[in-house]
Amino acid sequence: MATVVVIGETVRVTGFRLAGVVVLPADTTDAARAAWNRLGDDVAVVILTPEAAEAVGEQATERLTVVMPP
Repeated sequence: MATVVVIGETVRVTGFRLAGVVVLPADTTDAARAAWNRLGDDVAVVILTPEAAEAVGEQATERLTVVMPP
């Protein structure tokens, strides 16, 4: 089964757990990059906060990603 993951600042991503999304809090640029690099092959969609998207950069094109509005 495919997994949906959200990466970003704790305060913005915690609520996604209620929808069954895997939450990877990342309050720093390095934490966002590390979370991205830990993603498994079963991850189908990644939701990123704008700050996490900036941290991940060009790697974000490797998977189906959605960036939250600011």
